[in-house]
Amino acid sequence: MPTVTLKAHYDGEQIRLDEPFDIPPSTPLMVTVLSATEQTAGEDWARLSREGLAAAYGAEESEYTASDLRW
Repeated sequence: MPTVTLKAHYDGEQIRLDEPFDIPPSTPLMVTVLSATEQTAGEDWARLSREGLAAAYGAEESEYTASDLRW
């Protein structure tokens, strides 16, 4: 299974995923607890990353498709 990042929250008793995701039993997980400040900072970093990526490609840039990707 590839590594994925999932949003979740603690309801006071259990950690619950914010959206459904199929996880097989006994799958190892890593949990990072974010403070409200860190969560906002994470959203800021995501926004900055999106803006940087958008700025990296000019209006004359070719459109890339999935077939252009190499795995």
